[in-house]
Amino acid sequence: MSKLPLVANEDTPRGFAFAMAAYLLWGFLPFYMKAVAHIPAIEVVAHRVIWSVPIAAVVLLLLGRTQDIRAAFRSPRTMGMALITAALITVNWSIYVWSIGAGRAIETALGYYINPLFSVLLAAVLLKESLDGRQKIAIALAVVAVALLAWESGGIPWVSVGLALSWGFYAFFKKSLPVGPNQGFFLEVLVLTIPAIGYIAYTEINGTGHFGGTGMADVLLLLGCGVVTAVPLMLYANGAKLLRLSTIGIMQYSAPTMIFLIAVFVFREPFGPYKLTAFVLIWIALAIYTSSLLRSLKARRAAALTSV
Repeated sequence: MSKLPLVANEDTPRGFAFAMAAYLLWGFLPFYMKAVAHIPAIEVVAHRVIWSVPIAAVVLLLLGRTQDIRAAFRSPRTMGMALITAALITVNWSIYVWSIGAGRAIETALGYYINPLFSVLLAAVLLKESLDGRQKIAIALAVVAVALLAWESGGIPWVSVGLALSWGFYAFFKKSLPVGPNQGFFLEVLVLTIPAIGYIAYTEINGTGHFGGTGMADVLLLLGCGVVTAVPLMLYANGAKLLRLSTIGIMQYSAPTMIFLIAVFVFREPFGPYKLTAFVLIWIALAIYTSSLLRSLKARRAAALTSV
């Protein structure tokens, strides 16, 4: 789900296939996270980091972009930004893995629904981008939905808010990372490798780890964490280059929708009237936001035609 510097002016079938494959993989990811729910979330995240490194490295080798990594190592600013984005993605992954295992996938879906609205608000606050009336209404509805859930639970729905905040800031700082998305992902997991290895070594030494003596099933599941982490991110990165921003903006709702359906109908998580009302408010907000996105795109195209 990282931001890209270049966006295609027209949609291509190849770009749509890449992006849809990424969103489908993200949509089905809760099943995998349920399978590793008996393993502490931090340990799962550590394995996501470690086993993503070789996959990301192979991709860069195939693309012939290893010189970008060497240049990044010589840039303190690039490495500093990579440390920030790596920290944010670690927080996001940790909340996500824990929430699925804890039976809070509905809150996970809500967090990723809120994310695009939070990103718009973040751009308005930090980049001083102006909001149109529809965007303001959409953000207000999202705030009401969060407040409703806070009222029901007696506290802030921190899973949803934490996911939206961590991914929103991750995407914001990712735009400042002066390398491509594949190179940026490799840098992020690379800088996290040492603490990840250290944590796994600690758990294995004190006998609480799941990569050594708990059976081959756990070993294979933890090895697979690299695949389920790196593959969809890189599919998305390549697909977004070949699609319009508006298309990506609409397609991004497919993953949280799948998570929501899985949580309610497969995991059978409680879904009472307060949650239903909150989701209806979010869906209305997203519909309003999408209409604003499409209207802005139409206005830009019209302006481009008149300037020719």
